[in-house]
Amino acid sequence: MIKTEYLERAKEVLTSSRFVKACYLILFTFAVTAIIASQNFFFQSIIENGISKKDIIAQKTLIVEDVKRTEMHKREVAQKVEPILVPAEDDFIKSNLETLQNSVIQIRKKDSTEFEKKGDLSILFDLSDNPKKDFILDFLLHVDDASLREAFDKASLSLVNILQVGITESDYEKGLIKNLIQNNLVSNVSKRQVAVITALLEQVIVPNLVIDDAATEIAKMNAQDSVKPYNVTFQKGDKIVFEGEPVTRLKRDALRQAGFNVYELNWQGILSIYILVLLVTIIFLSYIKFFEKKFIETRYMALSGMLSIVACTIAVVLPTGFSPYILPIPAVIIIGAIFLNPRIAFVLSTLITLVLTIGIQYNAQFIIVFVILSLIGMITISKIRYTRRFDMISVGFNLGAAGVLIMLSLYFIDKCLIDVNNYLILRDCIFIFINSITSSIIALGVSPLLEGTFKIITPYGLAELGDHNQPLLKRLQIEAPGTYHHSLMVSTLCEAAAEAIGADPILARVGAFYHDIGKLKRPLFFVENQSYFSIENPHNSLTPRLSKMVITAHPKDGVDLAKEYRLPSIINDFILQHHGEGIAKYFYNQALQEEGADNVKEEQFRYTGPKPNRKETAILMLADAVESAVRSMKGATTEEIEQIIDKIIVERLNDGQLEDSPLTLKDIKIIASTFSRILRGMQHNRIKYQENIAEEFKKNKIEIPPKALDEDLEKKIKELEISKPKTLKPKDQDD
Repeated sequence: MIKTEYLERAKEVLTSSRFVKACYLILFTFAVTAIIASQNFFFQSIIENGISKKDIIAQKTLIVEDVKRTEMHKREVAQKVEPILVPAEDDFIKSNLETLQNSVIQIRKKDSTEFEKKGDLSILFDLSDNPKKDFILDFLLHVDDASLREAFDKASLSLVNILQVGITESDYEKGLIKNLIQNNLVSNVSKRQVAVITALLEQVIVPNLVIDDAATEIAKMNAQDSVKPYNVTFQKGDKIVFEGEPVTRLKRDALRQAGFNVYELNWQGILSIYILVLLVTIIFLSYIKFFEKKFIETRYMALSGMLSIVACTIAVVLPTGFSPYILPIPAVIIIGAIFLNPRIAFVLSTLITLVLTIGIQYNAQFIIVFVILSLIGMITISKIRYTRRFDMISVGFNLGAAGVLIMLSLYFIDKCLIDVNNYLILRDCIFIFINSITSSIIALGVSPLLEGTFKIITPYGLAELGDHNQPLLKRLQIEAPGTYHHSLMVSTLCEAAAEAIGADPILARVGAFYHDIGKLKRPLFFVENQSYFSIENPHNSLTPRLSKMVITAHPKDGVDLAKEYRLPSIINDFILQHHGEGIAKYFYNQALQEEGADNVKEEQFRYTGPKPNRKETAILMLADAVESAVRSMKGATTEEIEQIIDKIIVERLNDGQLEDSPLTLKDIKIIASTFSRILRGMQHNRIKYQENIAEEFKKNKIEIPPKALDEDLEKKIKELEISKPKTLKPKDQDD
């Protein structure tokens, strides 16, 4: 019993949608990781544990930078750069000399013995190593005040000279202060004053030049940048590595230039790539979940995964050293924008570029170029008209031109710092230009295949479905002409209203074309077709309940036909939702009259739904009802048209048929105004030509027999000079 319970729980977990999605996530990330890591297998066949397994000969001349020696040279140059010194505050040193002078004067004035005074001076002066110690102390104690003042004045002037030269920490540590003082004494110092002034200055002088660390670091960096790379040349036919030789950094770089992949396959590297792929995938899914919820469906995720895998596969099979600007990133942008939307295409291409840059070790320029190009593509593609396929080629041309400009700007910046080969610049510019144009052509070519594979309808697919020569629409023209004409009128209303509120006008128009195809199963049971075939209404012989079953079955019949003719699933939404869960009112009221209110419930006469859940299907619901109502009102006035539009909208709102749709009250107001404008044009009055002509005949006293009036109508119209009526401006023409 317990085993069975556990088995049921395990089965429930394994079949849950969350578990299935987790499996898809793991499978996709493993696949991408395996593709990127597969580039390393070739390396394993020539090098093992850092030792070459065979001789490898250069097939062309290779110039390789010895990074190790270049870095060593840079360090040596940086160490030789002298520190940058800047002056510190000198007032502190000058004030020390003044303080020393005042202290000496105070000691001279003290009422104490000479021994005590010399002891006090010894505290001020460190004269332990000075051979003239006694002379200096006697001078400071017994010389007259004028001579003492003169000695301090000359010391102050000498200090100014010394401070201008500057005193470094090195001078101070090396004991060069005495020489510095003697070299900068004022010229009129007597020999007996030299020792005293030197002793005075030695007590107050401290370093006044300090190292500017920032300036010194900049000087070292400039010195390093001036070092030219140390290059090693391998001529064609030279051996890059010998069998059994350790593969150094220089040899690895040479092998990379020769076209070999030099990244060793190990579990640490594979795990790093997997973590990167997993993180990027979660970021993409999170973006879709929070900002593009309607694209969270499996088909859209499958398409995104397929684009990622194809891009990574091409990057891996591309020979090492070949320009990465031939990778079909522009194709990812264009296809993503067509099948998803431009914003998702930008995020997807940026994340793919990030994974390739890190996983295949492209330089930073690669990601800069393609991220900027993706941003330009997102903006450009959002502005194109999908009714013209050539516009997509124009997008490819524009992306190519933008890619060339981005590439040139980056290379010109590089040229300011290092020497860049002009051939390399030209090659990459040509590659990215051809890549962009080719990508747009490929996107156009594979669109029908991708539409069928992933069941995603694109604007181009919608344009094809809107062709009136489509088999299903041709059947509708022949077998249900009234329904066909009604669908055309509704499509006009839907397209105008969708464009007015920012919905998809192409989708709204095409969805309206096919919304009533279910009537093809029983076309004669719908009133718009009965007059064309001049038959009696078959509902006259049916009960209201049977009639309701026939009428409300046409959405389901339409879905069956859509599947038979392989229409996109999004068309099913228009077929099923254009009546929502509304009531078949005519037959409901008829049942009330025949059976009584107690025996009839509204739920029994409602369509099965579902209710419209997108703007375009909600517009179709309103347009379908409004067009039918206005058509039934022969010669309706502007006021009557507006009243019937408002009445139908209010009924749908009160019945809750629009509660699942994203339409706002502002959208509904704009839709009503658009319907009114279009229907006024459809309901315009025409001149009753025959009555007017008869009046003109009488006015001009022309006697025409009634029979001749019918026979020679065109002839008489030409003979009469009937003045043209002035054009009247409709009441609400500006609405």
